[in-house]
Amino acid sequence: MKYVGAHVSVQGGVSAAPLNANSIGAKSFALFTGSSSRWHSKSITEKEAQAFKERCAAYGYPAHLILPHDNFLINLGSPDPEKLDKSRKSFLDEMKRCAQLGLTMLNFHPGSHLNVIPEDDCLDRIAESINLALEQTDGVTAVIENTAGQGSNLGHRFEQIARIIDGVEDKGRVGVCIDTCHSYSAGYDISSQEGYDLTWREFDSVIGRGYLRGIHLNDDKRELGSRIDRHASLRTGTLGEEFFRRFMNDPRFDDMPIILETPDDSLWKKEIEWLYSLVE
Repeated sequence: MKYVGAHVSVQGGVSAAPLNANSIGAKSFALFTGSSSRWHSKSITEKEAQAFKERCAAYGYPAHLILPHDNFLINLGSPDPEKLDKSRKSFLDEMKRCAQLGLTMLNFHPGSHLNVIPEDDCLDRIAESINLALEQTDGVTAVIENTAGQGSNLGHRFEQIARIIDGVEDKGRVGVCIDTCHSYSAGYDISSQEGYDLTWREFDSVIGRGYLRGIHLNDDKRELGSRIDRHASLRTGTLGEEFFRRFMNDPRFDDMPIILETPDDSLWKKEIEWLYSLVE
């Protein structure tokens, strides 16, 4: 069964997230547990954490269908020692916030070399950053999201993600989230049947299906291989309707969070309904 949801608002507190997800008919959801654009976020009170857990239970959202995202300042491969230290501390705090909420995953963009250090050195630094966080936490899996490869961002090739995973000591606490917009912009032609099949064969061969923890299901405003990250609402971009039909009928993506990050949140309810209408 497919569990389609969206990255919902936490305005008013994290306990609003399951309410917002339920209101659009989501069967999974993503959220920021704190600010998306600050190094440090206000602590979550135990009362708020308990309310979050109770509402997740009431609306039927188990932890494996919730995919929180870290803040956008974090760069676990930063060549700048001060920024790297801040990133590692902030990432650790994000992991601890997830644990406090009873969540089992934290999704993040791997990092950027900023054209200062070699690509492989940056990838190894990202793995080292993950190791440091895992050593100081329990129960939360670090979930690497593929990128479009914009600027100096890494993680746009499966080989780069595989190198990071190879450097993580606890393989049981590292996973992958595949963003469909990022994949297409990075050059993986998932819009055609042949390209779709080839992409997932390559994923299985290079990374391994066992690492897949979730999907960000977005259309793409740009062309194949653009290396530009611009999400589009479903059926308005370059992926085409047949891609979404193919995806929704592919059993490989059952029982995991499938998260919309499309730009118009007023369409999420209709987009979710349309996706389920494609299931044959």
